Amino acid sequence: MSQRDTLVHLFAGGCGGTVGAILTCPLEVVKTRLQSSSITFYVSEVQLSTVNGASVARMSPPGPLHCLRLILEKEGPRSLFRGLGPNLVGVAPSRAIYFAAYSTAKEKLNGVLEPDSTQVHMASAGMAGFTAITATNPIWLIKTRLQLDARSRGERRMSAFECVRRVYRADGLRGFYRGMSASYAGISETVIHFVIYENIKRRLLEAKAPQNMDDEEETSKDASDFVGMMLAAATSKTCATTIAYPHEVIRTRLREEGTKYRSFFQTLTTVPKEEGYRALYRGLTTHLVRQIPNTAIMMCTYELVVYLLNG
Repeated sequence: MSQRDTLVHLFAGGCGGTVGAILTCPLEVVKTRLQSSSITFYVSEVQLSTVNGASVARMSPPGPLHCLRLILEKEGPRSLFRGLGPNLVGVAPSRAIYFAAYSTAKEKLNGVLEPDSTQVHMASAGMAGFTAITATNPIWLIKTRLQLDARSRGERRMSAFECVRRVYRADGLRGFYRGMSASYAGISETVIHFVIYENIKRRLLEAKAPQNMDDEEETSKDASDFVGMMLAAATSKTCATTIAYPHEVIRTRLREEGTKYRSFFQTLTTVPKEEGYRALYRGLTTHLVRQIPNTAIMMCTYELVVYLLNG
């Protein structure tokens, strides 16, 4: 691949990520609000229940559509694009750091482990994720704070620069790295994804092995293999996202302004104790729904930009 081709694909990838982030931003805001502990926004009804003999308030949070309607009614449609600026600023450096770290780690590990093996890819992805998270966490913290900044219509909205000042004034430089431990825990999603994907792929190959196919049927075989791999990837990604999802809720709680949550494990035990285990999966449906159009938009934009630049 020539240098021009590399730049074209890099630019197309950036365009795809940008368009996807813009069009699916409302779903991202709804997901973050659902993950939050902000009772002023989420309580739709309060039910009294008894836990260990004590009466406590149990919140019944709204679903995604109810949450979306509340935002539109109380804050206006502009609030559905809160945090978009930091999101767009962070996409390019995050991807660049990730792929640079991934290729470096892969090159080093190929000399130690079996070249291009599953272990190499998993370890490289983990190291790349760790590096990208550490470098870009401040950007994602600002994005989350802006998305959680619920203001009624007509109220002055907090800007990204004002948010930066408030974080620094309250917690200093350490404040910009809140929620990073939860992001590190999220690296497990990549590992789970690889493990499930490889297992499904192996079973598909084993199922096809006994079949004797002649040359005339080779094209059909290739097509069916491609569909099988696509389904394996989709299934493994959905399973991995669902299993590792609680880290997203914990990360949002840790990044809230004036939060009572102090560490990953303290949050992991406090949330279920106060709100039940279902609270660790708030916003999961929105997250899964967002992934489908986001991926489709990214790929369509990517292909369109490559076609136009090479046309």
